[in-house]
Amino acid sequence: SAGPGSAGEGRRGGTPEQQESGRGEPRTLWGSGVPRPSSAGPGQPSPPQQQRTETLGFYESDRGRKKKQRSLSDLSLLRFISAELTRGYFLEHNEAKYTERRERVYTCMRIPKELEKLMFFGIFLCLDAFLYVFTLLPLRVFLAMFRFITLPCYGLRDRRLLQPAQVCDILKGVILVICYFMMHYVDYSMMYHLIRGQSVIKLYIIYNMLEVADRLFSSFGQDILDALYWTATEPKERKRAHIGVIPHFLMAVLYVFLHAILIMVQATTLNVAFNSHNKSLLTIMMSNNFVEIKGSVFKKFEKNNLFQMSNSDIKERFTNYVLLLIVCLRNMEQFSWNPDHLWVLFPDVCMVVASEIAVDIVKHAFITKFNDITADVYSEYRASLAFDLVSSRQKNAYTDYSDSVSRRMGFIPLPLAVLLMRVVTSSIKVQGVLAYVCVVLFYCGLISLKVLNSIVLLGKSCQYVKEAKMEEKLFNPAQTATPGKSAGKQQSMFKSTQGISTDENGSTSVTNQPVHEKENPPSLLVTSNSDQFLTTPDGEEKDISQDSSELKHRSSKKDLLEIDRFTICGNRID
Repeated sequence: SAGPGSAGEGRRGGTPEQQESGRGEPRTLWGSGVPRPSSAGPGQPSPPQQQRTETLGFYESDRGRKKKQRSLSDLSLLRFISAELTRGYFLEHNEAKYTERRERVYTCMRIPKELEKLMFFGIFLCLDAFLYVFTLLPLRVFLAMFRFITLPCYGLRDRRLLQPAQVCDILKGVILVICYFMMHYVDYSMMYHLIRGQSVIKLYIIYNMLEVADRLFSSFGQDILDALYWTATEPKERKRAHIGVIPHFLMAVLYVFLHAILIMVQATTLNVAFNSHNKSLLTIMMSNNFVEIKGSVFKKFEKNNLFQMSNSDIKERFTNYVLLLIVCLRNMEQFSWNPDHLWVLFPDVCMVVASEIAVDIVKHAFITKFNDITADVYSEYRASLAFDLVSSRQKNAYTDYSDSVSRRMGFIPLPLAVLLMRVVTSSIKVQGVLAYVCVVLFYCGLISLKVLNSIVLLGKSCQYVKEAKMEEKLFNPAQTATPGKSAGKQQSMFKSTQGISTDENGSTSVTNQPVHEKENPPSLLVTSNSDQFLTTPDGEEKDISQDSSELKHRSSKKDLLEIDRFTICGNRID
């Protein structure tokens, strides 16, 4: 039995270890987290236990005790260094994140190959449209003029004197001839010395302004030419209506002439940069390409926007190749066609081309990385360009192939062709019978190159269209749910009340009264923007009311304006 002193000693905490823990219990039981037995009677409720918060893996009541029990060896520098050297982690705990990062790296590695395949295909499309102006267009103009002259001998079998395509060919030929003779009044040598006398910074600013002006001219120039073609070929009830072609023709001639002068100034500035002694201007002009990375990489891009940029890069690269050809021709003329001087220009030409390719690769690689766009999208872009080529070869095509390339890429071959004809005729003197024979042989070679290029492009385009499974859009016209006149009337009433009709591919047709998409009933007509203009109206649609036909005509014009913007992908890109 213990005395009172021992009992009081037990109440005060007992042994020093128990006093140190702050309780009267042994630390082996109560200090380790085991609940104490209740001190209340059997009929009394037990008092609530004290809740202890946990912080960094320790309880508040244990922190002071364990801090005092920690030895000095636990706080040593060697232990910290050992922990840092042996610390491990597992990447599989965040497998999805690292897999996504690896796919981004693979996408960036695939971008150069896929981009250059698109660029290669697009450049040959531009080359085909450019060679068409020099090879087949003169022959088509000759055939059209022959038909126009010999038409009275065969009698008027049709209301039209010429077919719409022949009228457009004659207009293109006349514009080329007029602008070519107008370019003779522009002195290239005076322009060269005028630009050479300017300072480097001023020339750099001028070159940037010329690039912006070239894009503006290209975007507005095709609209001017299309307005001329439609004004000249649309059905007219009165002969007086043909007078409206004259102002459109004068506007088109003025546009081609001004755009040709603009490209000439660009070529002259590039020629001055090539002939400068310290090559500082050429370096500044090349560094201007890298400014595109800053202006485009850190922006939000969708697939349609990237397609717009890709078409612009294709057009810009082909235009630069033609400008480099003009610079080489002018320099070779100044050095009496000495082949040794060509090797002097060759490093600068390679440097300009390499910088253009490097900038395009870096720009597209980071745009696809920041916007989570896969590299497979470039095959879709290539299939879209191939679809334009194949559709223009159909019997019921609504536009010429060269005009389709102009709308899609913004590349208008007429001003560039006028400038190249002016430079070639001024640089190369044709004298003697042998020289003319060489010119004829060269022309036959151009025709052979054009035909061969067209055959290869058409075969590749059919292959790309089949791989993308887009051939149904070429051969299957729009199908209505209910054939006949009732379907046409029902479609007309539906279009008059519906603001935006969305097809299964995501294309929209905007009419006069827009409403929310939630309220739209399912579309009765499954169409696409491409199909709507690849097929001509059937004869069965003549029974539709006049209001319906006028509404459909307005809707067609709206869609045509949308597809004419050479940056729109239509519904072929999801």
